[in-house]
Amino acid sequence: MIFLFFVKLSSGGKYMERVKTVVLVLLAALLGAGIVFAAQPEASREKGKALFNDPALGSTGKSCNDCHPNGKGAKKAAAKNDDDIARIVNGCITHSIKGKALDVNSVEMRSLVLYIKSFGEVKKPAAPNKAPVGC
Repeated sequence: MIFLFFVKLSSGGKYMERVKTVVLVLLAALLGAGIVFAAQPEASREKGKALFNDPALGSTGKSCNDCHPNGKGAKKAAAKNDDDIARIVNGCITHSIKGKALDVNSVEMRSLVLYIKSFGEVKKPAAPNKAPVGC
């Protein structure tokens, strides 16, 4: 369909040549924006867990896990909203482990928030094994 559009434009002189150029530039910009958007990594609990255990977040050689082993004390934070969790995380990074605050919209921060929220999830106990009735 786009090809047919350009075939029709090619027979129109200077004005049509300009229109064709503008359309091509717009198409290239849209395609480029789509590629950039698609290339952005997504946040995940796995990335959050890796960051939670990474001493490179700070300059003290310690990670979040050193003060909060396996999420100890993070259940209260997990119940908060994402903005509050991000503020708490940046407070710990800048004060406790002497690191640089993360952008609250970054993949790293969103991943840490997802991981911290997982500490507040209620785990269902396994159903007890019941002997079959009958027979």
